[in-house]
Amino acid sequence: MKTIGLIGGMSWESTIPYYSVINKYVGSKLGGLHSAKIILYSVEFYELEKYMSAGEWDRITEILADAAVKLEKAGADVILICTNTMHKLFPVIREKISVPMIHIADATADELERHGFKRAALLGTKYTMTEDFYKSRLTDRGFEVLIPEEKDIEIVNRVIFEELCCGIIKDSSREAYSEIIAKLKEKGAEAVILGCTEIGILIKQEDSVLPAFDTTIIHAESAARFALDA
Repeated sequence: MKTIGLIGGMSWESTIPYYSVINKYVGSKLGGLHSAKIILYSVEFYELEKYMSAGEWDRITEILADAAVKLEKAGADVILICTNTMHKLFPVIREKISVPMIHIADATADELERHGFKRAALLGTKYTMTEDFYKSRLTDRGFEVLIPEEKDIEIVNRVIFEELCCGIIKDSSREAYSEIIAKLKEKGAEAVILGCTEIGILIKQEDSVLPAFDTTIIHAESAARFALDA
């Protein structure tokens, strides 16, 4: 079994499901008392969020690249960044290490292809929804990506940072997200990507009129498959 390195803490609320999903997957495949070999480097999200707000992405790159290097030195055979937004920095971080990394958008694209969907709505932070670093990874694979209108982007982003990252779950926010997903279905979306690792804490399949693809689960299971060579 290979060792999985996780760069977590962005936020820690969504890092917990990574640990759980990976171990449940390994246990389901191997049975008995089997569990995954995992090394976790959890960053201080308050510090990173300040740099994000200030547009100081170079500072964030330094922190995450250092985490990746330390995970490799500790024995990780594969490394995951446990958040969608920080994949903005994936190419630079990838250059700092010699072990593989699994891109969360690539794993999601694989899953969308497996289900035969080509037009996907994308929910996430404002960075993920409006910038190209994530969407281009999907469009390069032949997907059409739909995002919410501007006021809905603000709602989705606010709920992530002010509520979900702090472990706050509100029915009103769940209803707002469900309405936004319904609007995107009207625009022609065939599925919705829960493209922030916290969104799956709030939205389950029963809350969505579209087939929902939880990137946390998809990313975590892709790591477990890599670890098992399955």
